[in-house]
Amino acid sequence: MRCIGIDIGSSSIKGAVLDIASGRLEHMERAPFPDPVPGLPAGFHEVRVDAIVAGAREVVASLLRHAPDARQLRVSSQMGGLVLLDARGAALTHYLSWRDQRAMDPAPGATAPLLEEVRAAWTDAQFEQLGKELKPGSTTALLHWLARQGRLPAGATPATIGDCVVAALCGAPARMHPTNAIGLLDLRGGGWHHEAFEAARIGGLRWPALAGEGEPVGRLALDGHVLDGFAAIGDQQAALLGIDLGDAELSINCSTGSQVSRVTPAFQPGDCQTRCWFGGRFLNTVTHVPAGRSLSVLEALLTELSRAAGLDMSGSWRLIAEATEAAEGTGGLSCDLGFFASAMGDRGRIESITTGNLTVGNLFRAAFDFMADSYLACSRRLSPTPDWDSLAVSGGLVQAFPALRRRLATRFGLPMREVGEQEETLMGLLALARGGARS
Repeated sequence: MRCIGIDIGSSSIKGAVLDIASGRLEHMERAPFPDPVPGLPAGFHEVRVDAIVAGAREVVASLLRHAPDARQLRVSSQMGGLVLLDARGAALTHYLSWRDQRAMDPAPGATAPLLEEVRAAWTDAQFEQLGKELKPGSTTALLHWLARQGRLPAGATPATIGDCVVAALCGAPARMHPTNAIGLLDLRGGGWHHEAFEAARIGGLRWPALAGEGEPVGRLALDGHVLDGFAAIGDQQAALLGIDLGDAELSINCSTGSQVSRVTPAFQPGDCQTRCWFGGRFLNTVTHVPAGRSLSVLEALLTELSRAAGLDMSGSWRLIAEATEAAEGTGGLSCDLGFFASAMGDRGRIESITTGNLTVGNLFRAAFDFMADSYLACSRRLSPTPDWDSLAVSGGLVQAFPALRRRLATRFGLPMREVGEQEETLMGLLALARGGARS
């Protein structure tokens, strides 16, 4: 049997034919994720829902031409953000993206951000029960902003963009998989945390029914084909399922964004975020660890004048890797990559510069030292006493920079499994379709 899998990402909607028998992806297709709605206030990030649905339908239709025998539609999507639906399932709002920053605006009549108002409304116990999930683009933060603006209709249904796409394609009510319900569930029992919603002034909503990964939520009829549609799952969990993360492994993902994660058999809160995993289990994770995004700031600085002069710098990352390998150390240089709000702070810096040590190789070796130290520190937030016996390391940075790989091996002193797969989320959907979510 073959299935259709699509991943609704921030830059593109990509898909593939999922071959159950061979365990391989076939016939990749991609459509650009729609641009944000223009003319909004600074910090607002909204996208038209109908444009996203149209892009997803286009990808599915293209894939069905290659796999007319497909019988299932599997979806993963970016988490967080918000779409409000009416009783008929029609969108009342644009997609308010997880990138949206309006919750950092001051609360009415106050100087502190609205995000802090939400956090102050919850007890520490409630925050822990919600998985310690609260960021500017969190569903709860955006709902609170709408409520404080008098723009939260009673009885509306909150949904993620993945829920909306599946519902629209299948002509069915929106349902949410627990992996997409980050910061919304009482993780002690698995239901919606209505007590926390009331405290955050977002009670009175009609929350969608929760769906498991093994049950269809509707049927997609398109161009003469009929497929069982399944609830969208969170893209982080899809990617980790796609690398076949083991129970005794620590996941370290080194890419544009970065994270450290481990699967737990029961709800075991730590100094980290806790999200739902598959088969009733959980995922302890620290996200927003400085990595590729911060390294790109360094690369942009190093190549700024050359690009301004019109020189071709398309090989800059290869040259950086060569310089890093050639360097013998950091020359005493240190580099904190916390240039953005991250798990390691938001005030990056380069220190201990001398007339002889500020070289490309030294700088990036120092940056990789910081990254390896950060991953180790974040892993201890998951569990002060590590109960994993090996590492599963994924992301393009590990393949591109042997110096980073060596530092991870040195810091952790554990066997390391390198994952070269670049389509982790789609492989995760394939694993679900094959019944690969371990119970």
